[in-house]
Amino acid sequence: MPSRPPIASPLVLVGFMGCGKTTVGRLLAQHLGWHFCDLDDRIEAAAGVPIPTIFAQRGEPAFREIERRELLQALGAAAGRPTVLAVGGGTVAQPYNWDDIRASGGASVYLDVPLDELLERCAGISNRPLFRDAASFGALFAQRREFYRQAELTIPASGTSPADVASRVLQSLGAATTR
Repeated sequence: MPSRPPIASPLVLVGFMGCGKTTVGRLLAQHLGWHFCDLDDRIEAAAGVPIPTIFAQRGEPAFREIERRELLQALGAAAGRPTVLAVGGGTVAQPYNWDDIRASGGASVYLDVPLDELLERCAGISNRPLFRDAASFGALFAQRREFYRQAELTIPASGTSPADVASRVLQSLGAATTR
């Protein structure tokens, strides 16, 4: 029986806020025995303040600069340490970030959740600087969705548990039983 090809590192999870990138990413990393990296956590650590504070005090352009620097560092680290990387909802809406993700040699996965479910998941969350109201949320989703669809793999992540979504990712990558 031929062996399955290994999953390329980094395994980059993309999608809109609330789609489950962090939760699913942790499960994938655990299953694969890989390192997990959440780009938002790296950004907050580098800035020394939460993301909403970066937006409020320094603006989105400053946030995007920090995001880019931390993304490049995370991708570089993943070259030597197999990593599942969850990026922010707007990371891949910056085309130069997609270029770097592709150049890293890893795989990208879009966790696809319909707008109504994302709204429901995010309704009570106050730490999302770009979530002001349902109308702006929907407009931002529509704007970013074309970028998410550039991922190599799209996994429906609606109406199921994070464990099921992680399993779908692994099966689609041909790694459900590898470690």
